[in-house]
Amino acid sequence: MGTTDFSTRCCASFKAWRGALLHVWLICLLAILVGLPVQAQTTTDVNNVRLEQTPDGMYLSATLRFELTSAVEDALLKGIPITFVAEAQVLRDRWYWYDKSIATATRNVRLSYQPLTRRWRISVLGNGDSLSGASLSQSFDQLSDAIAAVRRISRWKIAEGAEIDQDSRHNVDFRFRLDTTQLPRPMQIGITGNADWNISVQRNLRPEAR
Repeated sequence: MGTTDFSTRCCASFKAWRGALLHVWLICLLAILVGLPVQAQTTTDVNNVRLEQTPDGMYLSATLRFELTSAVEDALLKGIPITFVAEAQVLRDRWYWYDKSIATATRNVRLSYQPLTRRWRISVLGNGDSLSGASLSQSFDQLSDAIAAVRRISRWKIAEGAEIDQDSRHNVDFRFRLDTTQLPRPMQIGITGNADWNISVQRNLRPEAR
């Protein structure tokens, strides 16, 4: 047998061995993926949006659509409060450049469970008039009722009348999210990248035509 024949057979054997190894690796990878637990996917959206531009200012009303995952509910039942943050940036339309930011507002909703009374409580900072920091607290017997209150935004003032040019067009960058940075620090590390805690939506909104 010549050197050429030996090299050809060795090359063919190596290719066959590499192909078999790749096949085994793919089977193992598939088995691992099949065995992985599937993380719950949360869907967040904004419905029934209404932006009112009045001489007194701009008001935002909306209904948020989302569900709590079992991981979030478990944390609440263990006495860990959850905070949701709504942010609104009011922009004035400019055809010749980027839209101009004229006002920003933030609304925090803190949801907690009180084991002694077995009641749910929400505390809202920035409800109705976020610019003055007004707050509101409510208690509920059922989690479903508390969540319904968290989902609902009613005439939230996001800009003062003096900041609104009544002769110009405006739009609003709106964002709603579960703020994991307000959780206990050790817990923040454990949920990084976990889809169970990813409740977030962002939309650009425009006032109704006048």
